[in-house]
Amino acid sequence: MERKEKEWLNSTVWGTSLTSFLSDFGHESVTVLLPSFLASIGAPTYALGIIEGLSDGLSSFAKLFSGYYSDKLGKHKEIAILGYVATGVFPAIVAISMSWLLVLIGRLLGWIGRGIRGPPRDAILARSVQEKDLGKAFGVHRAGDTLGAIAGPALAYVLLSRIEIRNIFWLAMIPGVLAAVVFTVTVKEKNPLPLESHKGIIVSMREFSPKYRKFLSAVLLFGISDFSHTMLILFAVTMLTPSMGFVQATSAGVLLYGLRNIVYAAACYPFGALGDGLGRKKMLTFGYALAVLMFIGFIISPPSIISYGLLFCLAGAYIAAEDTLEGAVSGQMVEEQRRALGFGALATVNGIGDLISSFVVGILWSVFGFNVGFGFAAIVSAMGVFALIRTDKSNEQLIGT
Repeated sequence: MERKEKEWLNSTVWGTSLTSFLSDFGHESVTVLLPSFLASIGAPTYALGIIEGLSDGLSSFAKLFSGYYSDKLGKHKEIAILGYVATGVFPAIVAISMSWLLVLIGRLLGWIGRGIRGPPRDAILARSVQEKDLGKAFGVHRAGDTLGAIAGPALAYVLLSRIEIRNIFWLAMIPGVLAAVVFTVTVKEKNPLPLESHKGIIVSMREFSPKYRKFLSAVLLFGISDFSHTMLILFAVTMLTPSMGFVQATSAGVLLYGLRNIVYAAACYPFGALGDGLGRKKMLTFGYALAVLMFIGFIISPPSIISYGLLFCLAGAYIAAEDTLEGAVSGQMVEEQRRALGFGALATVNGIGDLISSFVVGILWSVFGFNVGFGFAAIVSAMGVFALIRTDKSNEQLIGT
């Protein structure tokens, strides 16, 4: 009996988890230093919002097309490998950048690669386990992903006082390229089935069930509040610099982001397992509510390491619920032959939300101050919570098995 219960932890589950660990190890080493690097080359405050918003937005549209064509062609693994290669080499472009526009180009390449790899990888992962184990499988994968996001900032923190930031970016290429190799060797795709259809991508998306479309609408609304967390690093560095100095504040920002990722990694599997047992939609709603508390907390909190540490922990917890349970819900609600398209649609609505939120919060912060930006996020995220609660109650049986 014990052996059967553990069959879900197969080579594809741990292989995708290790791959994501290595990939995040690489690109998060760059991400955590990006705010300070942009400041060091004289980039304006709004540049980070533009870079993050455009990168997330284009990444999400790449996920939509990747999902559609990987389903249509039955080439999930090959397309995912291409995405991992693109993400693996993007740190080199950032390393040679002398202006924020070149950083933008490098970031776009890396995040389009992330977009290309995501839906086909998730479709392979969802098909590798039984439906009852989807939450656990996605939880383990997200945990591996986030352990890499812990290791990357940790390495950046250790190296920051020893070598130049640009050299850290060069080193970040190594785990990124290894990720593509590991995925190629370990992940097994079970009999890929091409989607026998000549329908275009829009028509195919219209054939999603009404329940799934309502779910996507709630995800989109919440996503409009869910700006990139590199902006939280910028906020912490900005607020702590007067008392700590720029270098120490940068180190503090790296540590806070690392703390966020530790909580994220630790919470992914529990959220997935609780979702399998108690209801995935219910646990996702709880996760969304944590985001509301976090945004309010940044408005009222005094600038201190302790208070920011608690808020970064909340950030890690709600992202764990969001990333794990949104994927598990989608894996269950979309039919197998168009599952990658379903993951692509989920990623696209999230990306549209990210594009809007990072841009709007960045502008509100620059013009009116951070309180207005975080206030916008708190209000819209609360609306997202209520939208998820109000989705068709018949979803609960589907989501909560």
